[in-house]
Amino acid sequence: MSTFEDLRAFQRAMDLTADIYNVTQAFPRTELYGLTSQLRRASSSVVSNIAEGQGQLTYGEWRNHLGRARGSLYEVQAQVLLSAKLGLLPQSIATHLQKQVQVAASELAGLIRWVRKREARAKAIRGNTVRTTDNRQLTTSQ
Repeated sequence: MSTFEDLRAFQRAMDLTADIYNVTQAFPRTELYGLTSQLRRASSSVVSNIAEGQGQLTYGEWRNHLGRARGSLYEVQAQVLLSAKLGLLPQSIATHLQKQVQVAASELAGLIRWVRKREARAKAIRGNTVRTTDNRQLTTSQ
């Protein structure tokens, strides 16, 4: 299996996060602990949860982290909309960021589907396995 760095969802989230950091540099200092901080934390949370999830022991744990990443991605989307509405982002930049969010969301949705399939397969295999008293595994027939 490849590393999280090879995942397209991770790469798209990294691109989005880098752009968020760049555009928020132009936000007023009064927003340093407001939208600047919130946008940066939410976008870096997407990246972090994708990476942390792949490091988990089970597909279920990984899926949970991907769910958190998805929630953070929607948070970024809402904050970009708010930043544009407040005049902190030009509409052209907000539109560009929204497109990046959509691409990242699409890649993340694909990764979530892949992990769910692997999780279901692992559960099915475990459902057909019985442990003996000496801790050996026997597969039952259906």
